[in-house]
This record gives sequence, C-alpha cells and structure tokens, in this order.
Amino acid sequence: MAAPTSTVDLSAALITTPVPIGHWLAILPVAHCITLGAVLLMLRGYPRLQAWLAIPGLAALALIDAALLAKVAAEGPLTMVMGRWLPPFGIAFTVDLFGALMAFTAALAALAGGIYALADIGESGRRYGFFPLLMLLMAGVTGAFLTGDVFNLYVWFEVLLISSFGLIILGSERQQIDGALKYAVLNLIATTLFLIGVGILYAAFGTLNMADIAAKAADLRGTAPLMTLASLFLLAFGMKAAAFPVNFWLPAAYHTPRITVSALFAGLLTKVGIYALIRVMVMLLPMERQELSLVIALAAAATILVGALGALAENDIRRLFGYVVISGIGNMLAGVALGGLGGISGAVFYALHSMVLMTALYLAAGEIARRGGGFSLSALGGLYRQSGGFTALSLVLFLAACGLPPFSGFWPKVILVKASLDLGAWWLAASILVGGFLTTIAFGRLFLLAYWRPAAIALTPSGPRWRTGLPLAALTALVVGFGILPEQLLALSQSAAAGLADPQAYLHSVFPEGGAP
Repeated sequence: MAAPTSTVDLSAALITTPVPIGHWLAILPVAHCITLGAVLLMLRGYPRLQAWLAIPGLAALALIDAALLAKVAAEGPLTMVMGRWLPPFGIAFTVDLFGALMAFTAALAALAGGIYALADIGESGRRYGFFPLLMLLMAGVTGAFLTGDVFNLYVWFEVLLISSFGLIILGSERQQIDGALKYAVLNLIATTLFLIGVGILYAAFGTLNMADIAAKAADLRGTAPLMTLASLFLLAFGMKAAAFPVNFWLPAAYHTPRITVSALFAGLLTKVGIYALIRVMVMLLPMERQELSLVIALAAAATILVGALGALAENDIRRLFGYVVISGIGNMLAGVALGGLGGISGAVFYALHSMVLMTALYLAAGEIARRGGGFSLSALGGLYRQSGGFTALSLVLFLAACGLPPFSGFWPKVILVKASLDLGAWWLAASILVGGFLTTIAFGRLFLLAYWRPAAIALTPSGPRWRTGLPLAALTALVVGFGILPEQLLALSQSAAAGLADPQAYLHSVFPEGGAP
C-alpha cells in the first residue's frame, strides 16, 4: 500500500514567486563591496594591482548606487528578503529614498578618497590592507543605509567599526595608537548601548524588522518602554555621531590617521550615526522623538556652539576641521529636534552636503600640508602666492562650510532656520546663525594665516597632481553645483523626509499584501 502524499504550502512562510531582477539592486552594493574586498585581500602581495582594481571597483559602486537611487526615486521603496523568508522572519534590505541618497553620496565620497589615496597611501599602507579595509568600510556604511532590520543595522555598524579600527592605525605611529584607543573606547560603549536597546526592542515587539516595528509602535505605546528605548538609541547614536556632550573623542582621534582616512571618516562615519538616529527616531518612534525634542534641541545647540568655538581655538588644521564636523552634526540634530517636513528635509540636505564637503575639506588639508610643509597654522603662510587656483578652490570650501551663499551649505541652514522660527524656537535658530558666524571667523583666521600671510620661509612651488587635484576639484564642483542649482536635491530631500514621516510606502514594500502580521 502506497504511503499517502501531502503537499506542503510554502507560501505562508516563503516567497515562492521569482524575485524581479531589479530588486537585486537592493543588495548588490553590499555584495559588490564584500566580494571586491575579498579579492583585494587575496592580492595583498601586489599593492600596485590592488589600487588599479579598487578605483574601478569604487566607480562601479557609485554606478550601482546611482541605478538604485534612480529606481527608488521612480518606483518607490524596494525590498529584498534574504533566504526567501517572508518578513518579518527573513532579514530585509529595504531601500527608500533616504537610504538610497545616503548610499550614493557615500559612494561618491569613497571614490574621491580612493583616487586621492593613490598619492597619499604608499606601498606599505597598501600591503597592510588599505584598499581591502576601505571596501569593508564601504560594505558596512552601505549596509547600514540599506538594511530594513534593526539588528542588521547593528551588524553593519560592527563591520564598519572593525574596518575603521584597521584604517585608523595604518602606519602604527604612536599618535595613531593613541587616537585609535579613544576612538575605540567611545564607539564600543555606544555599540554596547545600541545592542542593549536592540535587546529591549525585541523583547517589546517580538520583531526587529523596521517596517513591522513602525506598524506596531502605536499599539504598544501604552505597555512597552518606548521612551526608555528612544533615550537609549538617542545616547548611542549621539555618541557615534559625536554630539554634545559625548563629542570629545572626535577631534582627539580624526587628526591621527593618514589624511585620506581622516577624510573618509569625517565624510561618512558620523553620518551613519545621524542616519540611524533619523531612521529610528523619526520613522520608528515618532511620538518619543516629539517628547524628547527639547532635549535633542538643547544637545543640538550645544553641539553647534562647542564645535564652532573649538574650531576658533585650534592651531592644527585637522583638529580645526574635526570641530567643524561636530558643529555640522549639531545642525543635523536641530533638524531631528524640529521634526516635520522642514526640519527633517533640512537634516537630510545637510547630511548629504556634509558628506561631500567634509571629505573635500580634509583632502584640502592634505594639500595644504603638501604645499605648506605641515598642518600647524603657526608655521603656514604664503599659499596664495604659491597657487591661486588652489586658493580659490579652498575658499569655496571654506565659504560652504560657513553656510554662506551661493554654495551648498547655505540652503540647509536656511531650511533649518525657517523651520525653527515657524515653531517659535528662536533660540535654536539663533544657535544655528551664531554657529555659522563663529565658523566664518574660524575659517577667516585660517585663510589669513595659511594663505594670505607671507611665508616665514621660501616655499618651493608645488604644482597639482592629478591624483590629488582631480578628486578635490570634483567634490568642490559638487559643492558649487548643490549651491547654485539646489532645486533637485531639495526636492529629493523633501521626498525623503515625507517618506520617513509617513512610511506607508515603506511598509507596503515590505508587506505588499496589506500589513504586518
């Protein structure tokens, strides 16, 4: 007698229909970074070959992210679930406009840094893994921007931290070890707080899928410790973003590695913290964000002013730029505190601007040191006489960092000031404006001492090199373009902010049948 047969219905647990080819774009950037990083690691004995594989690889990453951004902008959020398991059980990569914008801008900054590294990172640095670590860093950064799972966000934070530890000590100099220790301790504390928050989140919701959490948060608000969760995440991501009062590690660490590494850190790493803060506080816990808005606003104002005052007091250009990074984080925090379309779009616009600008500023610092002989303002001078073109380029970046028109830093500050005044938060608007004024003085001092003042010793003319001049010129062109023609980026930032404030399209991408279980 034949055994009875039965048919198992897998549709309740697995995706049984073929995945559209376009959906693979959601995970392709991360897969590309990991694969290329592994190939470069196997070629560690061939440092010259590594470089000529890594640069086309970074260019390919930018093209993949551009295609992903175009698809998301045209069709809405995109979801790819690992192992075909239906969400919330399968780990989801869910890409909305906010994540796609951040990933594409990060790829552009990394490409510029990779080209600059051809001149800045020697054979020894390449043998010790600069390019494999750079690809691993980009895997972590891109994965954090594209994931739709909170624990997966923690995993990508760990990936970028591991690679950043390797990059910051590249060269094994005494000051690098000292900077790495400060950087590691604070980031490990922040990571521990983040992991504790993830555990509480899972205990309360029974899921770590972001769309599932966003759908269930309103029903659990009376029983789950959501305010505790929001406070934990605020502290953890604030530490990673170098917000006041846990900002002291950044200027003590970012000046120690090679200038290419400093540029990538300044442009990318703190923005991952801001991205996570916006994603969790605005999309997942909006009511708790509103309750904590005054605390966030006070931290934002203090971060802006501490950063600007620190920049005024610094003599080392790299530390000065570190405080400018901190002041910019304060402006983004102000947008989170304000909420609404104006505040969040201002924060998104400022984050995109800052990724490009801070990468360019640190690369410019490398050129200042190459042309002037060091990073100390006390010893610099005469750069204007040496190169009028480099002086003009530097001035554009300095004005953009101050938030002056017609460059990219002007528009997000206008949006944030207007949003502050619309809500009656005149003191927050004043903090943004005073911070910009103090930053202008700091950069004016830098320009007068390093460029306009006659050199103490005769400088040997040093012409541009394409490996350093090309990425710096390209990033500066973006800063100018964002400032003169801001309409498209402003529209994208507003659409990204609207998608965070009303995540129905995000939820529908994850649960197309009509809602979370």
